[in-house]
Amino acid sequence: MPRYERILLKLSGEVLAGQNGFGVDPERVKAMAAEVAAVARTGVQLGLVVGGGNFFRGVAAAARNMDRVAADHMGMLATVINALAFQDALEKQGVPTRVMTAIQIHQVAEPYIRRRAIRHLEKGRIVIFAAGTSNPYFSTDTAATLRALEIKAQIVAKATRVNGVYDKDPLKHPDATFFREVGYSDVLAKNLAVMDASAVAMCRDNALPILVFNLNTDGNIMRMAMGEPVGTVIH
Repeated sequence: MPRYERILLKLSGEVLAGQNGFGVDPERVKAMAAEVAAVARTGVQLGLVVGGGNFFRGVAAAARNMDRVAADHMGMLATVINALAFQDALEKQGVPTRVMTAIQIHQVAEPYIRRRAIRHLEKGRIVIFAAGTSNPYFSTDTAATLRALEIKAQIVAKATRVNGVYDKDPLKHPDATFFREVGYSDVLAKNLAVMDASAVAMCRDNALPILVFNLNTDGNIMRMAMGEPVGTVIH
């Protein structure tokens, strides 16, 4: 039995790039879509937010000489590309999926309307929330938290390249200490770089738990949905 009825799953754009590091790797997207579809078939209602870092990131070196607002808008449009790619892969798995975008692009995707999003979820459709919050200076972490609160998700599940929250980057420091559970205030006070501080603060203020887990371990999305002990819970 799934532990959660409604989950907001946050994926980074980089995971869609696979080994290429840029763009969309169709095989990687297909494999991830199969895992997400398997969770949806158990009856869990799934909202997704996908980043855009595999195409463009407003705070990256490529945007160094650009106006921050213009760069962030480019990043938002990159998330729309990723959302459409993931929608295609999910529908090939037989799971009805809707892309809802905070920037209106009527020919491409539905505008984000909270009540309509909840109705899609209730009808068993996966909803992919694209274009962040439509506002510059806000990350897709913050967008994921906002959408999770709006659709009344029970948890924000952030899929990453590491097993959870550590006291320092485990990819650079082999002696990093892993936390199975950690408080919101500890994440903020110790500057544990798992999510934007604004996103963590929003979760804290609204008592919304965050689960940080490793996407590169096959089956982890299902384990997370079933409530098995994967990753780190921030609460």
